[in-house]
Amino acid sequence: MLYLIPAPAHRRLLRVAHAVRRRWWRWRKPALRGCRVLAFDAEDRVLLIRHSYGSGKWMPPGGGLGRRESAIAGALRELREETSCLLEDAREVAVIEERLHGAGNLVHVIAGRTASDPCVDRREVIEACFFALDALPDFMPDQLHDELDQWVRAWRGS
Repeated sequence: MLYLIPAPAHRRLLRVAHAVRRRWWRWRKPALRGCRVLAFDAEDRVLLIRHSYGSGKWMPPGGGLGRRESAIAGALRELREETSCLLEDAREVAVIEERLHGAGNLVHVIAGRTASDPCVDRREVIEACFFALDALPDFMPDQLHDELDQWVRAWRGS
């Protein structure tokens, strides 16, 4: 149904919805649950995306988990929704707590392999690309470089 809205208008609506959501989180301070997905291709490159809302920085795919949704099921869903990629051999490599616009956010980091090429809708996600771990983009959240290194070591060690 949302695809009936032209893509530029849809992106504007997503930015407005994100701003409202951030204000709600600051006011209510809910306990959130989410996931981040480390999807590696055959060349051991990691998939990163850029959203049409928020900071626009490169980051792993992911999002919120449903009330009774497992972290792995949510990660598979989010990766498929945002990139059309399928994740194989998915496993949890970390659970972190962070503040997200005033809300507590328990994030499950799920890693696995994908043989799929990313395809984005140019609405929620405007770009997706695989990056070599030694050639990550500069335009990433500062903290993500360190976290990503730890998560990759945990994935490789397990």
